[in-house]
Amino acid sequence: MPIPHPFPYQGSKRRIASQILAYFPRDVDRLVEPFCGSAAVSIATAWEWRANRFWINDANDALMMLWSMILEHPRQLSEEYRRMWHEQLDDPDAYFYDVRDRFNADPQPGYFLYLLARIVKGSIRYSSSGRFNQSPDRRRLGMNPDTMSIQISDTSNLLSGRCRATCSDFREVVEFAGDYDLIYMDPPYQGTSETGDPRYHRGLPFDEFVQALDDMNRLNLSYIVSYDGWTGAKQHGSLLPSELGLTRVSIEAGRSTQSTLLGGADRTIESLYLSAQARKRANVEVGTLVLAGRS
Repeated sequence: MPIPHPFPYQGSKRRIASQILAYFPRDVDRLVEPFCGSAAVSIATAWEWRANRFWINDANDALMMLWSMILEHPRQLSEEYRRMWHEQLDDPDAYFYDVRDRFNADPQPGYFLYLLARIVKGSIRYSSSGRFNQSPDRRRLGMNPDTMSIQISDTSNLLSGRCRATCSDFREVVEFAGDYDLIYMDPPYQGTSETGDPRYHRGLPFDEFVQALDDMNRLNLSYIVSYDGWTGAKQHGSLLPSELGLTRVSIEAGRSTQSTLLGGADRTIESLYLSAQARKRANVEVGTLVLAGRS
């Protein structure tokens, strides 16, 4: 069976999760995802039995309420989605905007799941006042409810009973990491992550993140970070500074959708950074990789 994927979400690492897992230590007891999003890496890790326990976290409270429903009440969530999917059929656009208004007034998990299934590629957008304001993808009605039920059930079966879901600042989460934990971080994408950017519920300035990584180094924590990259000759974001002592790996993320639409063939490369402790536990040879902060 394919690895389950309960909802689309902007920036998901689902397609490259297996490449990321290749750099995981073999002695991981708990995987911690402080910026979990769709939790694609946690799901893949559970699927491959590469960790015993999981902690998924995100600053988006509506997202984490959705995850709590997936973990604790999967059948109820599936039935709510099924009902909404069928209710939309008479006038999908009008129904979408009605659900969006209801979600902004009362951010229930069922509303959020329906909205994520209907928008283009799970690309969420927020207004300056924090209201969800993305439009529907008029070419599709969202995942079929039978398929959605399977995805939710399989994900819940994988993680339920061994996964903690929280809504906190990532710095509060990593403080509790232990020797046999591995922290995987996929923070808001550089260049689009300042506070107030419509693509994110909450931004994370570059300097603040670098300081947090420096603090994590002082605690000798094992962590892996997805952060910057390239599409063709265009670089997305600054490299993390070499002073952090990280090791950078290039991950092939496939052909750029935007480039394909324009008739090009540019491919996207994403950077993966390993902390010194994570590299040591994974037994990765430094000489085969590229030091962070250098080309």
